Amino acid sequence: MVELLAPAKNITSLQAAIQNKANSIYIGIEDHNMRANMKTFKQEELPKITKLCHENNVKLYLCTNTIMTNDSIKKLEKQLDFFEKTKIDALIISDLGAINIAQNTNIPLHMSIQANTSNYQALNFLEKHNITRAILSRELNLKQIKEIKKESPIEIETFIHGAMCMAISGRCFLSQYFDNKSANCGKCLQHCRKEWTIQSQDKTLQIETPYEDTYKNRLLSPKDLCMIEHIPELIDAKIDAFKIEGRAKSPDYVATVVNTYNQAIKAYENNTWNETKINKWKKQLKTVFNRGFDTGFYYKTPYKTSKDNKSTEQKIDIGQVENYYKNIKVAEIKLWSTLEINDKIIIQGNKTGSITQTVKSMQINKKSITKAKNQNIGLKIDKQVRKSDHVYKIIKRK
Repeated sequence: MVELLAPAKNITSLQAAIQNKANSIYIGIEDHNMRANMKTFKQEELPKITKLCHENNVKLYLCTNTIMTNDSIKKLEKQLDFFEKTKIDALIISDLGAINIAQNTNIPLHMSIQANTSNYQALNFLEKHNITRAILSRELNLKQIKEIKKESPIEIETFIHGAMCMAISGRCFLSQYFDNKSANCGKCLQHCRKEWTIQSQDKTLQIETPYEDTYKNRLLSPKDLCMIEHIPELIDAKIDAFKIEGRAKSPDYVATVVNTYNQAIKAYENNTWNETKINKWKKQLKTVFNRGFDTGFYYKTPYKTSKDNKSTEQKIDIGQVENYYKNIKVAEIKLWSTLEINDKIIIQGNKTGSITQTVKSMQINKKSITKAKNQNIGLKIDKQVRKSDHVYKIIKRK
């Protein structure tokens, strides 16, 4: 059975991944993190997070895949003993010096996509240095992946969904050039997502708009990878793990994407795969953040560029949970905006994760109502929520 690997930027996203049946989760901490521009986990939280994952039969992988200087290597060397005692399930790693010191631990090592692993001989080399899995280069097509898998002595992992970088396996220098910030050390400022015009100095050559009139806007910004309708081909290719990009994404993104791909994997394994389900899954994935979808390099060279977020829905902050009554499955919610029957809501919290449901019943003082605003209400909630959880209403994006 293929492993479904989910991202998590914080405890709420991690809970969302667990609740939606991810087999494994990858996270970063404050050091050696490819998402250095965002708040993430602290090293001292690792034991608690690892325990939570293992209690739910979920593996936890820790990213340490930045380019490393002497100072970084020395710091990692001091941290390895702590990581090993924490019993994380793997380190995601890319630097040769980091491999040299980490291979002497009992922590399984996964070679990061930053290493641009693109052939079976590289995998033979990695096995000799105690690497148990390699995340293959994004620039490989499906035929090449199949050929590598046949010769590989270790597990292989590929990305199946999420943002794609305009640089080879993410090794970009735009942020370094413009702002002296290294994307390869987790400080990408995403200049590629801006609007650009490329023109030769003598103005005789300029990139026009050969594909769907998109180059006028963001010619350096690829659409997002989405392989939902090609899950059967990927499973048949015997890829060991499917990876979802998104350590900077929201908990509802994690919940939706993990849940959708889980449905697709099970449908193929249970022989219930059909076109109706594919259309439903594609519709689900469009409700959360996306820049439009493409199949990346799996079948061709990507050519479609993207505008901004193309999700069909957006969430607005409308309140928070004040209390939850388990016996009757009712939450007391303090509203600071409007809520009506049949509205779609998301409730998120550190232990709750991300729960989505449609409002079917609301009450004030035990009397049923159809609409409420700026007041406390009782709301029937199927799953347990907790005090101070955030409440969002989902609306169609204009």
